[in-house]
Amino acid sequence: MQIWNWSGFFDYLTNPFILGGAFTTLWLTAVAIIGGLVLGFVLALMKMAPSRLLSAPAAGYIWLFRGTPLLVQLIVIYTGLPQLGIKLSVVESALIGLTLNEAAYLAEIVRAGITAVPQGQVRAARALGMREAQIMRYIVMPQALRIIIPPLGNSVNGLLKTTSVTSVISMEELLRRTQVLIQERFMVLELFAVAAIYYLVMTTLWDIVQRRIERRFGRAYQQLGSATEQR
Repeated sequence: MQIWNWSGFFDYLTNPFILGGAFTTLWLTAVAIIGGLVLGFVLALMKMAPSRLLSAPAAGYIWLFRGTPLLVQLIVIYTGLPQLGIKLSVVESALIGLTLNEAAYLAEIVRAGITAVPQGQVRAARALGMREAQIMRYIVMPQALRIIIPPLGNSVNGLLKTTSVTSVISMEELLRRTQVLIQERFMVLELFAVAAIYYLVMTTLWDIVQRRIERRFGRAYQQLGSATEQR
């Protein structure tokens, strides 16, 4: 009995159907991380607000989405919302689920970065007459980004793999297309190995990009610090 089919393995490494699934995984990750970062930034500012009317809903949102599995959230969005008259396609459900879930985690990352900036600098900027938006843009965010970028990059890495959860609602990303081919060709080990290689390639390439981004922001922060000391 043949356990491993080498020819089938190598054929599926460049299979257009699998490649299409990998491309879907990439754009799902990109859209979800951008949407999650925007929403997470808003949630972070709300949670830090002195008013309970803003901080309480943000804290509740983060508690809910961090405390429940993404799988459950996707099923509720895809199968539960239609019962309330809200019908969403598979793609819409996947994007909304991933974005809402990711926003809860990114909100805490952004909040940690912002709160790490010394408050003395913020008070000094206010004393100089700078508006809150200017303080955030020129004082807080340049320093907070140095702290935010490493965990943000790790979130991108994790999200590349987490998109596989959307296969439960029939989103045709990499894992779902792999499962479809397994049902047709019965090459379980070979096809899962191919999928694993694709995930490994995508996460490895992102690791390279992430290290370059971190070095770039690290140098920019050092240059900013040197210029400040000289003054």
